[in-house]
Amino acid sequence: MAVFCAIQYNEKSMELEKSFDPKRIEDRWYSIWESAGYFKPDAAADHTGQSAYCIMLPPPNVTGTLHMGHAFQHTLMDALTRYHRMLGDNTLWQPGTDHAGIATQIVVERQLDQQKLDRRAMGREAFLERVWQWKEESGSTITRQMRHLGTSCDWTRERFTMDAELSRAVTEVFVRLYREGLIYRGKRLVNWDPVLQTAVSDLEVVSTEENGSLWHIRYPLEQADGMHTEPNEALIVATTRPETMLGDVAVAVHPDDPRYQHLIGRHVRLPLCERTIPIIADTYVDKEFGTGCVKITPAHDFNDYQVGQRHHLVPINILTLDGKISDLAPLDYQGMDRFDARKKIVADLEAQGYLVEVKPHKLMAPRGDRTNTIIEPMLTDQWYVAMEDLAKRGLDVVAQGEVKFTPDNWTHVYNQWLENIQDWCISRQLWWGHRIPAWYDEDGNVTVAHSLEEAQQLSGKSNLRQDDDVLDTWFSSALWPFSTLGWPDETPELRTFLPTSVLITGFDIIFFWVARMVMMSLHFTGKVPFREVYITGLIRDAEGQKMSKSKGNVLDPLDLIDGIALPDLIAKRTTGLMNPKQAESIEKNTRKHFPDGIPAFGTDALRFTFASLASHGRDIKFDMQRCEGYRNFCNKLWNATRYVLMNCDGKDTGLDESLPLAYSAADRWIIGRLQQAKQAVAQAFANYRFDLVAREIYELVWDEYCDWYVELAKIQLNSDQAAAQRATRRTLVRVLEVMLRLAHPVIPFITEELWQTVAPLAGKSGDSIMCQRYPIADSQKIDQHAVDNILLLKELVNACRTLRGEMSLSPAVKVPLLASGDVQTLEKYRPYLLALAKLSSMEILPEGLPDADAPVSIVRDFKLMLKIEIDAAAERERLTKEITRIEAEIAKAQMKLSNPSFVERAPANVVEQEKDRLAAFNTKLGSLNEQLRKLN
Repeated sequence: MAVFCAIQYNEKSMELEKSFDPKRIEDRWYSIWESAGYFKPDAAADHTGQSAYCIMLPPPNVTGTLHMGHAFQHTLMDALTRYHRMLGDNTLWQPGTDHAGIATQIVVERQLDQQKLDRRAMGREAFLERVWQWKEESGSTITRQMRHLGTSCDWTRERFTMDAELSRAVTEVFVRLYREGLIYRGKRLVNWDPVLQTAVSDLEVVSTEENGSLWHIRYPLEQADGMHTEPNEALIVATTRPETMLGDVAVAVHPDDPRYQHLIGRHVRLPLCERTIPIIADTYVDKEFGTGCVKITPAHDFNDYQVGQRHHLVPINILTLDGKISDLAPLDYQGMDRFDARKKIVADLEAQGYLVEVKPHKLMAPRGDRTNTIIEPMLTDQWYVAMEDLAKRGLDVVAQGEVKFTPDNWTHVYNQWLENIQDWCISRQLWWGHRIPAWYDEDGNVTVAHSLEEAQQLSGKSNLRQDDDVLDTWFSSALWPFSTLGWPDETPELRTFLPTSVLITGFDIIFFWVARMVMMSLHFTGKVPFREVYITGLIRDAEGQKMSKSKGNVLDPLDLIDGIALPDLIAKRTTGLMNPKQAESIEKNTRKHFPDGIPAFGTDALRFTFASLASHGRDIKFDMQRCEGYRNFCNKLWNATRYVLMNCDGKDTGLDESLPLAYSAADRWIIGRLQQAKQAVAQAFANYRFDLVAREIYELVWDEYCDWYVELAKIQLNSDQAAAQRATRRTLVRVLEVMLRLAHPVIPFITEELWQTVAPLAGKSGDSIMCQRYPIADSQKIDQHAVDNILLLKELVNACRTLRGEMSLSPAVKVPLLASGDVQTLEKYRPYLLALAKLSSMEILPEGLPDADAPVSIVRDFKLMLKIEIDAAAERERLTKEITRIEAEIAKAQMKLSNPSFVERAPANVVEQEKDRLAAFNTKLGSLNEQLRKLN
């Protein structure tokens, strides 16, 4: 389809509801956009001369639901997509979901558990049928939620990593890499989950600080020929995992440690094991830490594995795949659970005199993010990708600027990972996923092929067995930028949209996903997958704490959109929990953080909040008060549009270009201010400063258009000159129409609803704001003389308002103003000052202001004074009482802030609020004292 819709004139109702109701418009407009095909690009754009713009959605897990991180990143991606679509670019936002091997398999296995079924008893084929059934029934939850957020992906191109075409790409990549010698099978140490009984990636291992113990154990020195050994001479080693000593193959010391140099090459007796192991020298040992002796267990520690490789030590695997002691260990421990064995080993060490001491010890425990079990380094046969050559190309394209990171500091992180890359373990011992395309004959010979038929042909054998393992989920994810566009076929989409324009993702997967996409795309297409990578921060709560269910501070973006009552929120968070204490804790914390539940803010207010927070920082503090503020912004925009419609609908808005227009300084000023905003927003989008996009739109709409221009226009519409009224109405509607287009990428629903009513008055027509051109700045429309004029007017109005505030005048009370300065300028501003400063009259005194007790404000060459008869004695008494009250408030705030207990224990935002209160009180006190001084 064409990027821009055919322009059609439709008579539209100019009426708006009195108040903005997000729910009423959101579902309606989204279904209109999607059914009209507005989200689709044109794959043949290389024939039309359009620029292509493409964003790949990081595929969320098919098991997932929309969380705050998703909603934040999706808002930014959608803003860019809508922006470039309106610029005229041929724009594709490619959606899809990831099969999420481990996560999905666990979900289905838990369902089977509830039905007293076991996947092993069912068999592989029957189990996979159940997984596909679950995927069809429940796997699209997150994409439905994305629609609720307003995301304008091309849903007709939605992909799933296990789709037939994407699976074909996965097989093709595996076969090619194997035939190029870049995929191999070998025995190495991996992260092993004994509950799932599969290798897991580093990203699936969560290290948490826990209380543990450090056991100090005697390793007796073995008698050596010709050397004297004391009866109790021994090396003392310390370990947090005493069960692994059954697999020790050496004790290492630093080669320069004078305490042990004479022992290097000798042997010690391994307690409980009836064997001796050598004392070796290796610089891995820190001679200043502990005793300077380290037990080496290559089969169960990543560092020890490297030491073992250097010294050609044969590893001994003393654990089975389900976390029990293997038959390579002494008979007394075989078959025991690893933690039960730990207790027995410690008891036996103590009984036999080998246990020296036990000390409490803080340690980082590696736990599986799905099972919460302790992860074991395990020596197993796995498939690997050789990464060194691939990584070199990945480093080169970033160094040459073909791929750029924003913020730039993440380039260093990317480089550091690739410069220290290890071969990638790509096999997983699961059933759900892309099964490895390798077949074995009876003798164990392997054939890698695209299909069983090809494997039989290549091997000359008919009785072949396929490898049981599946590929790491990140393997298919690494192909996402080109597999979704049709590779290995040379499709129009692949030609048009690769390289894609930008990837938006979090810093935690720069290596696991970003780097691997770069390497795979370069290797198979010769192109980088994307030109830019924008790394977002992590969403935290208002106090900077990580969001978690246990803390009760987690937020569901859909709750922020639709609202949820406290009882429903508690039920949502505690239903299904088996642990009553955990449920009680979550309920307590939920009541603490959300005592009134969560109000409905609507999609646009949430999106505006996300955009406003999207700075280049690492952490993003999400405060619901910001949502409330941006909901108020939407209401402000709605009410301003209602005012414009009431004053312009059915009236002359300058559509007839032949009629004269008499623009005022205010008209020319807001037109110029609009150009500045257009330029600032374009620059902010180019720099991925979504916070500046939001700020510029907010300030233009609220501060300039609503608070100033609309108020000035009210005065101008009372003019008796038709050309002036016409110009003001034309400016009101046309600036508003442009502002709606300017804000649409961030707040799409309200801008679409309002644009439909405003557009005809501004001479625009069309089915949707999405089909309109994005506003482009025109610097020639900036009238500096008008800018200076309105700036001075603002200063004079604000000075009058300050005088009113100092004198505690009610906003309803109109008072006279005495003014001195240039008479012509003051006369020009008279109607605006009377209205905006709420004056009953303005008397201009060319010779200067009279001596009086009233305060005077000086603005450049102008002096202003409100003419009010006051009772000096009564005013002194009022000011004195107020000063006493403010001083008491200052004393209380100072006492709080000088209390270390308050400063250290209170939430950071509460402390900041108290500091702000103190600063405001001090400012107020200074103003009151100045008023009292003038009065005296």
